Amino acid sequence: MKRWVRVVLSVMLVGLLTACGGNSGVPKNLVGKAIALQVGQTQQQLSQQLKLSLPKSALNIDRVNIATQTPVTIQDLPSYKVTGTYDFTLKLKTREATQSDNPFEVYVQRQREGKTWRLAQQQTNENGTGWVTWLIE
Repeated sequence: MKRWVRVVLSVMLVGLLTACGGNSGVPKNLVGKAIALQVGQTQQQLSQQLKLSLPKSALNIDRVNIATQTPVTIQDLPSYKVTGTYDFTLKLKTREATQSDNPFEVYVQRQREGKTWRLAQQQTNENGTGWVTWLIE
């Protein structure tokens, strides 16, 4: 009888721990959107610096493989530094380019209400270093 009670309690404890741990971390689809946002911003900055007018392109992020998710705090909000690899396909008017196993590092910040996430990037200006964030849609 005692052994049966221990088994039942053990199963309940494992169930509770699994349920509590289910919401930790960053969803993979959100990481893909954060990567796309970061790559799009980099592309825009390069085109401005080079004074080029790049055609509209379709960027598809595929096969996001998360290697690490490290909890950090950014602007007093819970955040994660996420690293790993991804594949992408860039579709232009006349051709398509694909690259595999590109390394990434993104910082994502969960907002207070817990419903939205933001891409966070550290930037340096004349006032020092600080974080800038953009809504991930």
